[in-house]
Amino acid sequence: MDGIYLLKDISQITGQSIHTIKYYLKLGLIREVGRSPGTNFRYFDASTVDCLKRIRELRLKRFSLSKIKEIAKIREEE
Repeated sequence: MDGIYLLKDISQITGQSIHTIKYYLKLGLIREVGRSPGTNFRYFDASTVDCLKRIRELRLKRFSLSKIKEIAKIREEE
């Protein structure tokens, strides 16, 4: 999976709802890589798709969003 994706694309790829993805953005669990100048659409890359898949796996294992955020922070520091 290379390239740039729109919100609707990563929603379809990961099975996460657009509402959930926006919520994860608000919490700082994921980041957009940019926005289109004309339409202000959010852009995401393959690392965001991977991150959303990891979040889904952890949620299925009953990890809280705050714990997932801690895990993500530790990974960024490594």
